[in-house]
Amino acid sequence: MSGQLPLFGEAPKGAGTEPDIVPRVTDDDRAIAARVPSWVRFGTSSWSFPGWTGLLWKGRHTDDELARSGLRAYAQHPLFRTVSIDRSYYGPLRAVDVASYAKQLDDAAALTPSLPPFRIVSKVWDEITTAVFPKHPRYGARAGEANPMFLDAGRFVSEVLEPYLPYARHFGPFVFELTPMPKGAFDDRTIATKLDAFLSALPPSFPWAVELRNEELMTPRWSDVLRAHGAAHVFTFWTAMPSLRAQLARHGRLSSRTLVARLMLPPFMRYAEKKAEYAPFDRLVAPQPDMRDDVLALLRAAEEADCTDAFILANNKAEGSAPLTVKALADRVARELT
Repeated sequence: MSGQLPLFGEAPKGAGTEPDIVPRVTDDDRAIAARVPSWVRFGTSSWSFPGWTGLLWKGRHTDDELARSGLRAYAQHPLFRTVSIDRSYYGPLRAVDVASYAKQLDDAAALTPSLPPFRIVSKVWDEITTAVFPKHPRYGARAGEANPMFLDAGRFVSEVLEPYLPYARHFGPFVFELTPMPKGAFDDRTIATKLDAFLSALPPSFPWAVELRNEELMTPRWSDVLRAHGAAHVFTFWTAMPSLRAQLARHGRLSSRTLVARLMLPPFMRYAEKKAEYAPFDRLVAPQPDMRDDVLALLRAAEEADCTDAFILANNKAEGSAPLTVKALADRVARELT
């Protein structure tokens, strides 16, 4: 996992001599940010990309340097008021890692006290969100097998959530990305029942957001369960899901006062192919005008629903460069959202 903190606790080479990472902020960035409503939070999927030099960073830094200490600089940028921690999908964060993130955010807030508070979005460990283990070498002998710990609330609370509790002020929604399931693994009634039991067992600590990657399971039952618990449907721009606007039409009235949208991958595209094509993620390669229009539609719906927070998270694979996607969307919001 290049560009992420270590998964198993070993310190990277050079740890202890942290570089001075400085954000690059232009007058245009400040002017746009001043006109974006404070409840709208733009951000990216992770932050540790050396190719963002000149877009987000001054000077050149390695992915390890950015992973360890780049959050402090990132959170000082007025256009970026959230970020997704994606490494937590591959294993629970250690308490020391959560504390490090919180310290960097405290430092950033002290340096930029006029900015709206920064909130982190955390993806949840796939041991909790996978119903059937994909046929991928990472899963070894479990590939293709059902996961007995799917949507296990007790395990989520004890193994994932606990380190966050002392630093709750820095964290926004937890995203439960339900790994794509084989067709027929569950029908919509069964998945709704499981989700209802899971959400019923969670403490009221944080906003909860659930992301589907199986279109056939996004039915009124899905929306009804989320609405009953005040949990957010994650509107995902992802290869096998309907457009954001189509998801909004299906979902109807928003199920939470927190909006979460993740801009991941254009329709019918493969992640690895786009990663190779778009690296080092320093330019817009394939702008997605329909996606951008749909984000504005989501924000208008959130405004009408009196949402208190909207988290719009861009991945490099959506258009080629997540920071440039964010800047383009923020500019439109500043001009078009009242």
